[in-house]
Amino acid sequence: MSIIDRDRWQEIFVALKQNKLRTFFTAFGIFWGIFMLVIMLGSGSGLENATKRDWNSMATNSFFMWTQRTTVPYKGFPRGRAFNFNNDDTKALKQNIEEIEYIAPRMRGFSRNNSNNVIRGDRTAGFEIMGDYPEYNLIEPLNIIHGRFINKIDLEEKRKVAVIGRRVMEEMFEPGENPVGEYLQINGVYFKVVGVASSIKRDQRAEEENTRISVPFTTLQRTYNYGDIVGFYCITAKEGTPASMLEQKVKTIMKERHKIHPADNRAIGSFNVEEEYRKFSMLFTGINGLIWIVGIGTLLAGMIGVSNIMLIVVKERTKEIGVRRAVGATPLNITTQIIAESVFLTTFAGYFGLVIGVGLLELVNYALITFKVESDMFINPGVDFNKAVSALAILVVAGIVAGLMPARRAVRIKPVEALHDGN
Repeated sequence: MSIIDRDRWQEIFVALKQNKLRTFFTAFGIFWGIFMLVIMLGSGSGLENATKRDWNSMATNSFFMWTQRTTVPYKGFPRGRAFNFNNDDTKALKQNIEEIEYIAPRMRGFSRNNSNNVIRGDRTAGFEIMGDYPEYNLIEPLNIIHGRFINKIDLEEKRKVAVIGRRVMEEMFEPGENPVGEYLQINGVYFKVVGVASSIKRDQRAEEENTRISVPFTTLQRTYNYGDIVGFYCITAKEGTPASMLEQKVKTIMKERHKIHPADNRAIGSFNVEEEYRKFSMLFTGINGLIWIVGIGTLLAGMIGVSNIMLIVVKERTKEIGVRRAVGATPLNITTQIIAESVFLTTFAGYFGLVIGVGLLELVNYALITFKVESDMFINPGVDFNKAVSALAILVVAGIVAGLMPARRAVRIKPVEALHDGN
């Protein structure tokens, strides 16, 4: 008898309808298990999407590096010595390390009186001033909404030009006024605005970038009398080169150039974006693994419920099974009948759990978009196709496993004993 035999499926429906309440609660266990699995997977996806959105706003194969005080005496220099990176360091790194894709020295300008440092007409305000290279916008990209970013000619000619953040534009210019081509007085020096940038980040860093003014690195060095000092570096590795390996190579050269003990690991501070991104990826891998464990555990409880119910069904149908065996039904026929009932119950209930779970996630996502809910921790919740297929596969396997024990019991029923059964 084929698995798609019409008579067989009619028997399944009749068997399930005989005790509707029992069937409902058994199916509800499977429904709830797959429903919770889908909701947890979707919620985890929403959290992961929000986190990755912020990480994707910067080059994840990059690191930042700055100077600190030495902690080990070396070549006649005492511990606690302060030092600075310089322009020659930049040249040395470019010439000696071919694995560098982009290198962007940066320098922060300080107000002489630690108060308002930007003036335009009768408007004054205090903003962060940064000296930048064009490459910086390739490492931590900004959305240029007017004009352009700093270019190489600005650096070479030490031009007095500036790229202002969106909040700077809002505070220093009239609504609707185009700042490009206008001038701002920064610490007594006039700079021409050549661009307006808006942060693509969503966290606190967005506010920092939107209230920042970037000027050519070389211009800032001259304006603030920094000489050839470099504040810190932003560096990205070429494709195929781990940022951690490049970081160690860069630090080795810097230690040699500034006479720092090779074992002094605190003299040069750094923040490796690649390593932090890997930690977050591992964290979400663990979260997804935990979700699957909890979800499958819930499904397992429902599967045990299905198995117990099928055992009861087999007991109630002992005489029927005996009759079928007496008229020639093979053990395979009996086994496939019981497993088919189990698979149908689990798959039917699980499918509804999957559909309702996905539907609820889509409804939440629709509401977030419709009502323009801004969230830094939760965006675009959903379950991808592969996970949905995996969940359906788990349901089928669960149905088969749940029906194995009842099927084995049914096969062990002897026709003579079944015919004399009082049930």
